[in-house]
Amino acid sequence: MSDSSVQKSDQASAAVQGVVKPDVLDQLLKPEVQESLTLLVDQLPKLTEMVTMLTKTYDLAQKVATDRVLIQDMVGGIQEVVQPLGEKVKGYASAAIEASDRAEQSDATIGLFGMLKLLKDPELQRMLRFAQAYLDILGERKQQG
Repeated sequence: MSDSSVQKSDQASAAVQGVVKPDVLDQLLKPEVQESLTLLVDQLPKLTEMVTMLTKTYDLAQKVATDRVLIQDMVGGIQEVVQPLGEKVKGYASAAIEASDRAEQSDATIGLFGMLKLLKDPELQRMLRFAQAYLDILGERKQQG
């Protein structure tokens, strides 16, 4: 029985190979397939170079991703940059909250002369210069786009 099952298996694989081989050969005989294969063969040196570069990039990324010392250094560097920014944001937020509280407590009226006096304030001048520069940049970008 085992001999007959082996023969059946060989016959089945031969039938499968018989079906596959002519199909592959038919495909290879088509002119567009031959032209594509020729182009592919011509591009093999470039493809090899690209695969080599991708492999090197992958290896480097793998080393970087698994290097705990490098990751810790990067996290530390990011924290050194973010921490001062966080402190500035907290300072601006607390100043805004304090200014809001003062403005709510005050019922003083600011008239024309009060506004003229405010225009001489260095902080207001700095803010106005910033606003002017910002508006100039927006105008330039609108003209370019």
